[in-house]
Parts: sequence; C-alpha cells; structure tokens
Amino acid sequence: MLDTEKDPVRPARGKVSHPSMQPVPLISSVQRIVLYETKARFFLVGSNNRETKFRVLKIDRTEPKELVIIDDKVEYSQREVRELLSMLDVGNRATRPAQKGGAGLTRTVSAFGIVGFVRFLEGYYIVLITKRRRVAILGGHTIYKIEDTSMIYIPNDSVRNAHPDESRYVKIFQNVDLSSNFYFSYSYDLTHTLQFNLTAACNFLPFGRTRKHDKQMDSTDDDDDVDDDDYEEEDGEEEGTKDHVFETSEESGDEKIDESVPNIELEKGHICGVQNSPEYKYVWNSHMLEKFEDRVHPDWRMSIIHGFCAQSNVCVYGRPVFITLIARRSILFAGTRFLKRGANCEGQVANEVETEQIVHDASVLSLGSGRYTAYVQMRGSVPLYWSQDITTMMPKPPIGLDLADPYACVAGLHFNDMMKRYGAPVIILNLVKKREKRKHESVLTEELVSAINYLNQFLPPQHAIQYIAWDMARFTKSKNVNVMERLGEIADRVVMKTGFFKSGPHLYCTKLRPEEKYSEMQGVTEESGRRQTGVLRTNCVDCLDRTNTAQFVTGKVALAFQLYSLGVLEDPKLEFDTDAIRVFEELYEDMGDTLALQYGGSQLVHSIQSYRKLTPWTSHSRDIMQTLSRYYSNAFSDAEKQSAINLFLGVFLPHEGHANLWDLPTDYYLHHTYSRGDFPRIRRSYTQWWELPVLRALPLPQDEVSRDHRDGQVVHWGSKDDERLDEFSEYYRPFQLTMFEDLFVSNMPHSIKDFMPNPSDPKSDPCPFAVRKTTGKFGFGSGRKAIGATPPTSAAPEDNSSSESDVSSEDDLTSSATPISPLSSSSTHVSFKDLFQTMKETYGVSINNMEAMERKDLSVYRRYVMIGLNASKQFTDPKGVPRARKTLTEFYPTSAFKIDSSREVIPPTVDKRSKKVYEEYLELGKTGHTKPITREDFEVYRGYVSKKYK
Repeated sequence: MLDTEKDPVRPARGKVSHPSMQPVPLISSVQRIVLYETKARFFLVGSNNRETKFRVLKIDRTEPKELVIIDDKVEYSQREVRELLSMLDVGNRATRPAQKGGAGLTRTVSAFGIVGFVRFLEGYYIVLITKRRRVAILGGHTIYKIEDTSMIYIPNDSVRNAHPDESRYVKIFQNVDLSSNFYFSYSYDLTHTLQFNLTAACNFLPFGRTRKHDKQMDSTDDDDDVDDDDYEEEDGEEEGTKDHVFETSEESGDEKIDESVPNIELEKGHICGVQNSPEYKYVWNSHMLEKFEDRVHPDWRMSIIHGFCAQSNVCVYGRPVFITLIARRSILFAGTRFLKRGANCEGQVANEVETEQIVHDASVLSLGSGRYTAYVQMRGSVPLYWSQDITTMMPKPPIGLDLADPYACVAGLHFNDMMKRYGAPVIILNLVKKREKRKHESVLTEELVSAINYLNQFLPPQHAIQYIAWDMARFTKSKNVNVMERLGEIADRVVMKTGFFKSGPHLYCTKLRPEEKYSEMQGVTEESGRRQTGVLRTNCVDCLDRTNTAQFVTGKVALAFQLYSLGVLEDPKLEFDTDAIRVFEELYEDMGDTLALQYGGSQLVHSIQSYRKLTPWTSHSRDIMQTLSRYYSNAFSDAEKQSAINLFLGVFLPHEGHANLWDLPTDYYLHHTYSRGDFPRIRRSYTQWWELPVLRALPLPQDEVSRDHRDGQVVHWGSKDDERLDEFSEYYRPFQLTMFEDLFVSNMPHSIKDFMPNPSDPKSDPCPFAVRKTTGKFGFGSGRKAIGATPPTSAAPEDNSSSESDVSSEDDLTSSATPISPLSSSSTHVSFKDLFQTMKETYGVSINNMEAMERKDLSVYRRYVMIGLNASKQFTDPKGVPRARKTLTEFYPTSAFKIDSSREVIPPTVDKRSKKVYEEYLELGKTGHTKPITREDFEVYRGYVSKKYK
C-alpha cells in the first residue's frame, strides 16, 4: 500500500478547494525605459508610469562578444536617479578639450520595454520596443501590440570586430517583423489561459496550507492497474525535490514561495500579487531572454506572444460585455505552410495555435471581483510524420508519410502534452477528406485513426481520446446540406463535454430559471465557478480555412453558454443574424486572416461567409486572388521566411567556421533532434505512452495541479494602495492628462456604434441579440461589408433603403441578390406608407375594415380607445373650446413610489449613509483618485487640450 503522506495528491472529482484570498496579477514597475550612452557603458533607466520609482541597468560596451549586464536591484527615487545621471554625465566628460570620446552621458532612445538581446557573428544587439498600441483590457490590465522596435548594437566601434556575413544575418533577423501581431502586457500573463491565471496561482500560495489540505485523495480513481513500484519511484523524486525558501529582497519586497514556511500573518487590508513563470512554448522572445532574465530583476523581463489579439464591446442595454479573442502561436516546430507539416520527433506539431475567447462583464473592473468566462480551443497539423513535395510546381503537392510509426510514438507525445495542459477529454475534430477518387488527404485520415485506436487501448475509458471525422469540403459542395447547422450540432456536443471556465459564484438567475443543458454540462463545478476540462483540437490539412470556420461555430456555441452564465441571456442560444454574432464573426474572420498570413502567406481563401453560402458572385475574384497570392508566397518567399523564423527563435545559432544559414540544404535536422543523434536517455514505453502525473491529475490538467510552475513564481505582499497591486490606478491612471476620444474603450468596436443599423433611430431595437436583416457600418478597418447579413428577396424590399440608412450603396450591392434600379428624379415623393408600417405589419392583424371584424374584437378595441381618451382630465371639443370630462379613467400606480406617473414622481426617502456614499462617488468622478482639483489643475488641463488641437 502507498504511504498517504508521501503519495502525490490527486484532485478531487467535482470540486476543488481554493484559498479564500484571491491573488491579483503583479504589475511591473518598469514600463518606461530611457537608454543613455557613454563610450564604455549603456545605462537603461526604467521607471513606472508615474515616474516615481526607478531602476538602473548597466551594460558593458567594451566586451566585443560577451554580454555583461549589471543590475544592482536597487529602487531609486526621482531625485536619486537625477543625481546618479548627473554624476555619470560629469564623470564621462573630457577633462581636456582635445580628448576624444568625452561627450558625457547622451540620451539615445526612449522605449516601453526590452524584447531581448541577440548575437550573430559579432557582438550583441539590444532590441527595444519604441512604439506600442492598446488592443485589449482585461480586469484593468492592458494588452499592447508592438508597433515599432529599435535594434541597437552594443559594443563600441573601438572593440568591434567586423565580419562580412554580419549584415546578412541582421537582414534575415529583421525579416520577422516585430510590428506585425506581437503582443505583451506589463501585468497580465498572456502566455497562460485565463483559467490558469485565476486558479492555478491560488492553489500554491503560502497561506499556511499543505497540499493535503488543499486537495483530497480520490479513492475511486481508475488507475489501479499501475504498479506500486512506479508510485514509489515517483514518491522518491518528490522527496528529493527541494523548493526555494522565502527570499525577501529589502528593495523589492518579492518572495519565492515554499511550503515549509508556517502560516503568514497578514496585516489588515494586505493583498497578494503573483507573477507566474511564463509558458515558454508561447514566448517568442524566449531565445533573446536566455542571457538576460536570470541576471536582472523580474520587472525587466517581458514575455511576448505572436498570433492575434482583439477586443469588442457588445452593449446589452448599456451594460458593457467585452469579447476578447487571443490566439497564441507556438514557437516549437514553427514555420511556413509547405516547409512545416505534421510533427517532429518530440511530438510538436506545425501551425499549433491556442485560441481563447474571454467574455466578461466590463462594468466590474477587478479580475478577482468581476465575473469572467473563457473557452479554449486548439488547432494544429495532423500529428504524424508527413510532408509534401514542393520541388514540383503544383498547387497541391502530393502528401507522403515520411516515417513508419506503428506504435504512434509521435502522436502519443503530442496527446500527452495536450492532456498535461488541458486535461481530459481531448476531442479531435478532423475535417480532412475521407473519400477521394485519387488518394490525397485521405492518407492522413487513415493513419490518424489507426494511431488513435492504438493509443486508446492503454487509457482508462473515461479519459480516452475522442475522435470526430467530418468531411467538410464534401458537404460544402452539396446544396442540400447546411454546413453551419451540422457543425453546430458537433460543437454543441463538444462544449457539453468540455465545459468552460467561469470565475465567481453562480448567479441567482441561473438558479431561479435553471437550464437543463447548463446543469448537465461536464467539466469541474466548484463553489467559486466552473472549470473547463479537456479541449477541442481541430485540424484540416492547412489548419486555416475549414479549421477557422469550425472554431468559429464552436466558439459561437460556447459564447451562448458564457453569456447565459453572466446573466445576459435567458437561455444559451444565439441566432446568426444578430449584432452580437456579427461582432463575434468579425473577430474570428480577422483572426483567420491574420493566422493565414503568418502560416500560408495570404488571407483566408474561404471565409465564414463562404461556408454560410452568403457570399455574392463578386467575391469569387477575391478568392482567386488570395489563392494566387498564397501560391506565390509558398513558391518564392517561404524559404526566406522560414530562415528568418529559425534565426529569430534560436533554432539555428550562427558560429564562425560553421555552415551559414543560407548554405543549408534543409532545416530538417534543426527541428528533429533524433536526426542529430540526440536520443532521450530513457526510452518511452510503447504502452504507457502517457506520463504518470498527467494521468493522476485527469480530468484536470496537470499544469494546474502540479507544483512545477512554482519555479520562478514571484509573490509580492502589500496594501491595496501599493502601486504594483493597484489595478484601479493602472487602468484609470489619474496622474495623467487624457481625453475621452483618446481612451481605448471609447474607440473599440461597438455593437451599437458599428454594427447596429440606424443607431440614432429611436424605433430601432438596441438589443444585440435581435435578429436583423441589415447591418450597420463596421469599425474594424478590415474593409469587409455586411458580414453575416441575410440577402433580402425581391418580394420583400428593405425599408432601410432610404437616405437615412447607415448602409452604403456598396453594402446594398454586395449583400443583395437582386439588381437595384436607380431612382429617377421624378420619384422623390414620399408617402405615408413609406414612413410607417401598416397595422398588419405592426400588430399581425389588419383592422382597416371595421365591418369585417368580429363583435368581440371590435368591443375590445373600442374599450382600449376609450381608456386612452378618458385618461386626461380635459379635452377640446370640435369648436376648439376646452371642456372638462365627465367620466375620468383613473390609474392606480403599482410602484413603490408614493406618486409615480408620467407627470410627477416622488422618489423614495434615502438614508444619510446612502447619500454620503453617492456624494463620495460623484466627488471621486470630479477629483479623481488622488486629491481635489484646483484652479491651477484646470489651467494645466486647458493648456494640454489647446496644445493637442493646434
């Protein structure tokens, strides 16, 4: 039997306990950087947004090929850093006029962060972010997109050893455009999912609990067939692992956590900030941080992801609901379309992208106090050894299996990694063709089915890999099949099996009106919300067009459940032709175009509209152009692009005396370590292809219940006013002068402003879930017109075709299936029928012919009219004389107010405490977070505005 004190803990089925205190993301204290230069040193001066706290980094410029970085890890005040810079300036000035290099301290560039350091054949370069742009906000934490960078050579000219190939390597490196879809945040961890950021960090904070208290042993686990010897071996490894003890820095106040520390007595009002170790699989500057991150304070470190990130506002009667879409592209086996196919020997697949849609109520700012929901999907190439021969100039090169893998070792490594990150069940949606006259894609389907059947033999049945095959291309060609409806049925079953993540307790409205599907949804249900267990893995051949549409439909089903859990929808169901789905569809279209450009060299050839069969005939020319663009990119520019990625990610490291990157006939051995003879020391079992800790943690992901991610985790304790923990100041920034039109929230895509037709019309229904046949303008800047619109028929022309409509003539021509004849100059007369709907259109019944009505209906209508006439105290007779009405209809209010009518309202009494709270709220809006605004402050702001508009 196992010793329960030493046995690794298994999560309890159904419920998982969390500490009562919810940690917050730790905000970096280095958000602005100024680079100063002397002949012998570079000085990086980093500061917070308020410029009240500073850190200094010193880089030696006298070393020709080594990177020498010195961080004193001291926090300076504004006065202290000025004195330091003044001293450095004086100390580096020339003592004699004829002496060279004595210009003192020179300011070189201002930046917003350090991407990293890179070296080719000469010395090191530093890459700085010089321009950024806000693209999303999560819980008061801002996500930025890199707009511009600067690459600066570190060694000075006197020690530089010039190499003839250096400039060519620099040019190849810069082919990876850092201003194109690279994202970062100073506080929110973009490399992990929202579920990980809000749950995993809670389980392992030093609250004086042990793992035995936080998790319960599940006696009903179904892995009894595992030998006890294997458990004992794992136990020994657990005992031999030593954690870091608390190491507190007097300057930073940061701590490395350890379970051996007793319960921490916190002062009243203190909260905890956490900075997790990033998931390096999605950190695109990880190679450039290798020589840097262990030598400096963690606030200098910055993890950058590549992929896509966008956010839109769905306004539900004034209640802001933000939809955020994040796509993380993996750095492992990364590359271009035809040059990176299948998987490498370590189970890493090509074009692997993790997609996360986050829906939250933006009326509450904090991550800990707000209600956040998320759903995660994944796309990636078929996990087999396969490739396509690109030596022949063919649009679709033949698919070939490179190596025989009878024991599915590569697929086993891949699915083990997926269960480690996402839990169980892992559901595969294979959209590759199954039946072809000449075998092409079907080769992959047959091999994948064989691999899954083999791997499932050794998994417990409840955690088996689930496989769904659907030939999407074949059904799209059929006129009798609704592709979206069939995909929706598949997506509904998938979401019911995996569940989704939700923070915060369940709303009372979901208990008051329980939904059967919501209560039967699988996943892990907790007192503090829900957790997603498992993931949907979608693939076609390229993982672009078909995959993007399938992910959109799955996301649409998950979106309905997310909105229902937030109390926005009455039942978890959304129709296509609504403003909310148009916003959502536009996000997925933009993401699909972006990912297709990164991997395939062109935008989507077949958009979501194509599979909905709503695209007009004019879109065929666009599809042809995208196909040609993709073919040209794959044939002529993908090789250079692949070389740039290999150099940027550190897959290829230049060395003097070795072959150069452009001389390599292939990069196969760079991505397949086994081809270099680098075999693992211990051969994996052909039957136990999964790792034991991964199986024990199921259905939860091992990454969320293990202690591995604690290495490098930074914990900071402080009061609510601590700048590194203050989400309010980080978001609102009361110390800066801003204008409403400059705020990101006021400029983000909005369901009413950008998607609702005629938003200024008081008769328009502002509900984003109302089905419409016309769309408003688009604020994404992508140039698409009327996405998701249903084409009107000739029998029912649209009433919105007047000049007051927001839809342009181009939109009408694009979305309409019938020709539109121009109006002649004589047809300018507007009748009553053109402006108002008929009785039948409004009420569903025509009452123009009074004689044809039944007596009962006529009596009801007359009584309704008399109630309206008798509601006023006086009327005007036909002669124009006002008279008092003899009979008066009195209405008795059902409101809680004493008097509540359309003419007069007496508000209820409010106690002094409530009045004080409201007065403080109004005062906070006037004065801000810090101090009352004086006359001098108004003059400063007036000057700021006038200068801005000059």
